[in-house]
Amino acid sequence: MSIAYLNGSYTPLEEARISPLDRGFLFGDGIYEVIPYYNGRSVGLVPHIERMIAGLAAIEIQNNKSVAEWKELLDDLVARNSDINHNLGVYVHISRGTDTKRFHAYPENVEPTIFAFCFAIKDPAPVDRNAVKTTSVNTTEDLRWKRCHIKSTALLGNVIHFQEGHIEGHGEILLYNADNVLTEASSSNAFIVKDGKVITPIQDNQILPGITRRIIIDSIKADGTLEIEERNITMDEVHNADEIWVTSSSKEIAPVTSIDGKPVGNGEVGAVWEKAFAIYTAAKFDH
Repeated sequence: MSIAYLNGSYTPLEEARISPLDRGFLFGDGIYEVIPYYNGRSVGLVPHIERMIAGLAAIEIQNNKSVAEWKELLDDLVARNSDINHNLGVYVHISRGTDTKRFHAYPENVEPTIFAFCFAIKDPAPVDRNAVKTTSVNTTEDLRWKRCHIKSTALLGNVIHFQEGHIEGHGEILLYNADNVLTEASSSNAFIVKDGKVITPIQDNQILPGITRRIIIDSIKADGTLEIEERNITMDEVHNADEIWVTSSSKEIAPVTSIDGKPVGNGEVGAVWEKAFAIYTAAKFDH
């Protein structure tokens, strides 16, 4: 049975309750994180917490916990749920809290709602391009809001885009802006490879500052055997890429072998993916 954390108490997940006047329910007024733990070892826990705290500050939700206190809470929650699976994802959701009425302006003197629970996740993919599961994507114009760098719980724009890909049998959908420049995917960051160089969009308000994205960039730079660049990427470059990857805490680095019904490169998982994933896998628990 999954044990959840809700406002200072631990309770069976199915017994956790919030008010229908909670602003997270009414407005999607909150911030969230998803953090993987493999055999009790977290990936990017401190960067996840730091991003969460930055998101709370960006939308002016009160945060009374330090990074160390958040880490202690989440580690404790994982320990309480160790019987679920040896690999766990932790979902953390902080809304502005429960008001006495529905009103758009931020209420005063309201305590945030803090909710977290664990769920089973799969073993990491093998560092083997002949064994890893691949995915396909399609593409569409990015119609979400202009503050995608904030990891808001208001994900309807992302959900609608993801559904566009899902109903056509794809694992993701790549998004581009009005200038025909790649932003990210509906629930992932995106990378391409061309002539051996790894390239990913620059970090701005159009994309989420992904923790997995950051670990990939930092670990490749530290290793030094691959070249990596952050810059604007046109969709012509995307369609002519040798490799495409979508990345997130749950996907890690997922190789894409088909885009808009056409093969990416030669239609097989590339050697650069295998090298990058080996570098990432060796470094991910150090973050």
